[in-house]
Amino acid sequence: MDRVTDVAASVESSVGALVAVLDGADQAQNPGVPPAQLRVLTIVAQNQHTNMSRLAEALEVVPSSASRLCDRLEATGLLRRVPDPRDRREVRLLLTPSARKLLDELRERRRQALADVLGRMSATDRHELVHALRAFADAAGGEVGNETLRTA
Repeated sequence: MDRVTDVAASVESSVGALVAVLDGADQAQNPGVPPAQLRVLTIVAQNQHTNMSRLAEALEVVPSSASRLCDRLEATGLLRRVPDPRDRREVRLLLTPSARKLLDELRERRRQALADVLGRMSATDRHELVHALRAFADAAGGEVGNETLRTA
């Protein structure tokens, strides 16, 4: 399997399995928050200076669609809109404590789901996986999800 296209097909298949594990953890949340709303919360959590136009750009949607998503999140108590202290014409998006708790619980469920799968692998395979993921992240431009890969 030295051909790059064969490796790419294998990686694509593996990523499909990874996404399935993570999606299973996401769907285990109670009460359910739709994936698009989870994505909004994740974007806001990663950037404390998120406003509506930056959110719409990150989601690749028109501002009115981003605003409707925020309306739903605000109605459920997961998001707040506050005037930006640097520019009163802008509205800053902030997570509520409930949203932070939801994201923390989701992160923990995801990590546990991954740990369950990784636990079925040998220590050697886990080490090789981490090595390969580091090499992939380096080739892709460095960090993955703002967290550097650690050894298993």
